Amino acid sequence: MLNPIQQFSWQKVLSALLSFLLAIFLLLLIATPTALASLNDDRFDGNIFALYAGNGSLVPARVTLNESLKSSKPALLVFFLDDSKDCKQFSTVVSQLQAFYGRAASFIPVNVDAIVTPVTDDSTKSAYYYEGFVPQTVLIDQEGKVVLNAKGQVAFEKVDD
Repeated sequence: MLNPIQQFSWQKVLSALLSFLLAIFLLLLIATPTALASLNDDRFDGNIFALYAGNGSLVPARVTLNESLKSSKPALLVFFLDDSKDCKQFSTVVSQLQAFYGRAASFIPVNVDAIVTPVTDDSTKSAYYYEGFVPQTVLIDQEGKVVLNAKGQVAFEKVDD
């Protein structure tokens, strides 16, 4: 059996250790950054189409602009950044458009971080239509003519017309 002096020391050490562990736990709990994705900031959270639009099938694009033009199919180019608040919010509109027109048109999201400079003069390349803004939406008809070139968030109805 422990004498009172040894017992007192043991309780003191145990109490100090538990206090230390509790303090560390509370510091970690307070200092942990939030891991929630948010539509209202310019933070990178991952693929915006999968996270915010619920549509991970948009990226990567299934066809290139050249393939779409060769098959005489309209193409919707959407220039975006994964860490842009406006692009995050616009991703839901793009997903809705694909739900209605996914079979009739080619949806080609283009991450502008992947565009290599200098921009090409070849109109069959997506980068040819990029004007330095995100989001940017370019609708090209089946004959290869640009029928819509809009910067910023575009309403579903505007693209629908």
